[in-house]
Amino acid sequence: MHAPSDRRSFVKRLGQTAVAGGLAWRLLPSSDIQAATATPMQPGEGWIDAHVHVWTPDTKKYPLDKAFKLSDMQPPSFTPEELWAQCKPVGVDRIVLIQMSFYGLDHSYMWDAMSAHPGVFSAVALIDHQSDSVAKNAKELVNRGAKGFRIHSHGDAKDWPTSKTMQQLWKAAADEGFAVCPLINPQDIQFVDKLCEQFPKTRVVVDHFARIGVSGTVEQDRLDELCKLARHPNVHVKVSAYYALGKKQAPYHDLKPMIRQVLKAYGPQRLMWATDCPYQVQGDHTYKASLDLILSDTEILTASDKQWILRDTAKKVFFG
Repeated sequence: MHAPSDRRSFVKRLGQTAVAGGLAWRLLPSSDIQAATATPMQPGEGWIDAHVHVWTPDTKKYPLDKAFKLSDMQPPSFTPEELWAQCKPVGVDRIVLIQMSFYGLDHSYMWDAMSAHPGVFSAVALIDHQSDSVAKNAKELVNRGAKGFRIHSHGDAKDWPTSKTMQQLWKAAADEGFAVCPLINPQDIQFVDKLCEQFPKTRVVVDHFARIGVSGTVEQDRLDELCKLARHPNVHVKVSAYYALGKKQAPYHDLKPMIRQVLKAYGPQRLMWATDCPYQVQGDHTYKASLDLILSDTEILTASDKQWILRDTAKKVFFG
């Protein structure tokens, strides 16, 4: 077990990628939000956004972790109602929620959002992968509704393959059927690869192309390395977070070669689309532009490819 100071350090590290810097939040008029939420959302056969964060400005009911302060909440609000105004008009009706780092390991807001909208949300929780109780904690969260666990690399990924607690988490994932969802940098792909070799039955979902292209350039050697992971049949990749990759400009066509290569390596049944909202709707970026990169593509993607990437892969992994 970790001392409270260690836990605060852990949560602070989780949040270092959660606070967006210098981008203006795209506010929607209240009339647009009301129009989008006038009819209660029912889960159907619309598209699935496999990666969204939500939070509320009500910090009295849902206090921030001690590692964060109010000024860290940028934008100051992104509730399910604000999400609906973005996603419903373009046919997205189910969401995989990723626990927001602002709340640390307190998942109350995510659980309450799921309870308020049954069947609409799936959940990926945060977990301290360095805790001696990681397997026990994971099982408890799975019983609450978690379908997977996000793990962050903040300079310690090189230790993952030999970490006893990380090995416990990956074994529990194989035994219990939940997913491990690494948020990694390109240089960390090799360490995920080693864990996949140790635990071939563990379902893995790599976030945001392993951040390849975040520097502004898609590093071909790193992309090849990500594609090499496809030899492990339980590895999936989120084709997501376009606002942060490559030229970082809609319509994001510079990312098509990367999508083409991962599609060839993994096939559509192991790729899933996601926005990483609310960050996808900051500045000049829009929700629709993210969806259109996949939905409007006829050069790379067949109709069947689109069905898998926009819905069926996430349905299989997170709503099964």
